[in-house]
Amino acid sequence: MSPEEVLERLLELAHETGLPVRFVSGAPRGEGEPRAASAVCRVRSELWVVLSGSDPAPARIGVLAAALRAHRGQELESRYLPPLLREWLAGGAPEPPSGGREPTIPPRGENSR
Repeated sequence: MSPEEVLERLLELAHETGLPVRFVSGAPRGEGEPRAASAVCRVRSELWVVLSGSDPAPARIGVLAAALRAHRGQELESRYLPPLLREWLAGGAPEPPSGGREPTIPPRGENSR
């Protein structure tokens, strides 16, 4: 499963469990401004997962998986999920199969910004 497919499956889970996800371009608004990064935040006491288009797919996967684990973990326990998604939701990147062509994709830490 490619990183884009993993991200798509996690977005489906977020939608099914009612976890709000917002998308931003990530481009700086002006000279000297930092780019927006994917993160989990609260806006007026509402939880938001913000995914930045300037972040690579593995970084967005890490943020979304951490948010699902922290805020929808109980809802996901009773669902069947492919082992690859379970590994991401457990907080680790899956190892590639022996002889596999896909590199290991490290998840972004919960405290990273």
